Amino acid sequence: MSNIRAVADLAGVSVATVSRTLQQPERVSQKTRAKVMAAVKETGYKPNQMAVKFRSGKTHNLVVLVPTVANVFFARVISGMQQAAHEQGYTLLLCNTMADEEVEQSYAHMVDTAQADGVIQLRAFNPFTEAPSADMLPMVNACEVLDGVTCPTVQLDNRAAARVMTEHLLGLGHRRIAMIKGPARSPLTRDRLAGYRDALLDAGLSIDDQLLCAGNFSLDAGYAATSQLMAQANPPTAIFCENDEMAIGAIKCLKDQGIAVPEQVSVAGFDNISFAEFCDPPLTTIAQPAEDFGRTAVNLLIDVLEQRLRTAPKVILPFELVVRASTGPAR
Repeated sequence: MSNIRAVADLAGVSVATVSRTLQQPERVSQKTRAKVMAAVKETGYKPNQMAVKFRSGKTHNLVVLVPTVANVFFARVISGMQQAAHEQGYTLLLCNTMADEEVEQSYAHMVDTAQADGVIQLRAFNPFTEAPSADMLPMVNACEVLDGVTCPTVQLDNRAAARVMTEHLLGLGHRRIAMIKGPARSPLTRDRLAGYRDALLDAGLSIDDQLLCAGNFSLDAGYAATSQLMAQANPPTAIFCENDEMAIGAIKCLKDQGIAVPEQVSVAGFDNISFAEFCDPPLTTIAQPAEDFGRTAVNLLIDVLEQRLRTAPKVILPFELVVRASTGPAR
């Protein structure tokens, strides 16, 4: 097994620079970091992690609380996190919490017990329940943002995005536009429903509660809600689903009933997951920069841990309306 001197000689830097790169990668240039990490790989050097932790007071572990790893959108977010963490010398501890508050609290406790440095939370729950709200938490809240907690956030303007999608359907002549919502407690559901309402009211249309169906962001929920909608005496001509998986479920339900998409009913989603482009017909949706959510969250959390932030920024990422063949003129 090689030692740190062999790494330094191969990289053409000092032993101190190798040590700094491994312990505080943000303090060296990207070029130097690349040379050192290449030398580490070539020599097979493995630093004593216990000694590194003792000297730096840091574990370089970041806990990521994911409501479900089965969600395709979250998978893309995690991919962006992994890339950013690797670049800065951190390791992700991925926790599939199933949105269980006790589980999330137990993983967040790893920070208190010096097993991890910070937490990235992907849903609207603060796992540091005993921390004063005025203090900057060692946490970043991303995707599903929690109000009233002092930590950086990474989010989309979901209200504006849902409004844009609803206006797209209105522009195609649709007036009976249904919405299949997400979980009732989710801020995403609240904000996307608000954008839908904004567009309808601005178009002079009333809100028909019969066109609002509960869902849970799953394929099955989209299928079941669409079945209910199409059983109505006056069914919708367009269905806007609050995520792509429910929209794909909706298309499957319509096809099973012999209803043509979009000739008879248009379907729209939200997220632009990879399957959206390849379903039949390809899905009109709102594109979110999922990988950017992950990269931004990791970089912000490291800024918090390195005490480079005096206030908790709110980063709002851009969205894009992606029009495909699942939406068309009202019949």
